[in-house]
Amino acid sequence: MERTMKVIGIGDDGQKSLLPQYLQWIKESEVLVGGERHLDFFPEYPGEKIAIKGGLASLIERLQGETRPTVILASGDPLFYGIGSVLNKKLPVEIYPYLSSIQLAFAKMGESWHDAYVTSVHGRSMKGLAQRIDGKEKIALLTDSENTPAAIARYLLSFGMTEYRAFVGENLGSTEERSGWYALDEMADQGFSDLNVVILRRNNPGPAWPLGIEDEAFAQRKPDKGLITKKEVRVLSIAQLRLHAKSIVWDIGTCTGSVAIEAARIAREGAVYAIEKNADDLANCRENAAKFRTDLHLVHGKAPDGLEQFPDPDAVFIGGSGGELQELLQICSERLKPDGRIVVNAATIETLHDAMQTFADLGMQTEVTLAHLARSKPILHMTRFEGLNPTYIITAYHKKEDAQ
Repeated sequence: MERTMKVIGIGDDGQKSLLPQYLQWIKESEVLVGGERHLDFFPEYPGEKIAIKGGLASLIERLQGETRPTVILASGDPLFYGIGSVLNKKLPVEIYPYLSSIQLAFAKMGESWHDAYVTSVHGRSMKGLAQRIDGKEKIALLTDSENTPAAIARYLLSFGMTEYRAFVGENLGSTEERSGWYALDEMADQGFSDLNVVILRRNNPGPAWPLGIEDEAFAQRKPDKGLITKKEVRVLSIAQLRLHAKSIVWDIGTCTGSVAIEAARIAREGAVYAIEKNADDLANCRENAAKFRTDLHLVHGKAPDGLEQFPDPDAVFIGGSGGELQELLQICSERLKPDGRIVVNAATIETLHDAMQTFADLGMQTEVTLAHLARSKPILHMTRFEGLNPTYIITAYHKKEDAQ
């Protein structure tokens, strides 16, 4: 019969955080696994100690053949951004949690946390964090030695998120515990213990941008102002992309970034990858992305060069092809996920023809919307309408196999 291993959550006060039953299981075990800090809590342990270093693959391989009584120590709740979920899939384990650092931090604050948005930048990039948390009232962040409270503060300030204050809890539950509130500009210059958790709380209303940001709100190239996907066409095109919260989006020929930015505010848990050949336009896109709190993956280049570094997309928007339309559409259709969509904006019937012919050759299903729109404009005490350039919105997607 396969022996069950026990995964026990432990606090920063070591053995004091454990129930008597847990201490008894550790005493009866012959193998104790954990981080070096956890193993140091048991200097008199007579059995074999295995320190967790680096990835878990080698540890799991080592433990898969283990028949001796084994206890694995983990910080706080092993199933809360911890090793418990990985171990549970690969090994016969029982999990016994302790309080998570998030629970301890909110307890110090004296606030509930059931309504908090919880995420982690521990062992992962902060990229995309801005659009994930923007507008949320209460955010809990797990950190690491690179993504420190100071680094988080500098990141948030680069997106103008000054409406947030931060609570930092350090070494919670230990004799070296420290906690306090900080303004972001204050936190940006502080040093903190490596063991910490950051809680952000919005104290003042922040800006809000519903779908259909006004064209004038975007920084644009001067004096050639107007090189932007107009608001009405932008909204129609984004609707055709059928984005969801975790969409991976490509914006090819992003220019001011208007489509990429609106897409990122919908696909908050996903990512937007944008490419632009003009350096000045790309600079405007960076400025706009910071203003509208969207952390885009931006590349200076002429597609299709550069697309190989992007992950496969759920949605592709092509606002400009630079004369490489056929090759571009082929690459996009090959990389597009099964339920994904490609949307092309065409201002001429020649581009419409070329796109439709290429999609047909690629076996893609297509739909076309002709957006022929006009905006009201005052003239004396009356109102007239001024037409926008007609735009063909071409949508392509993979044909579905007939149900068997």
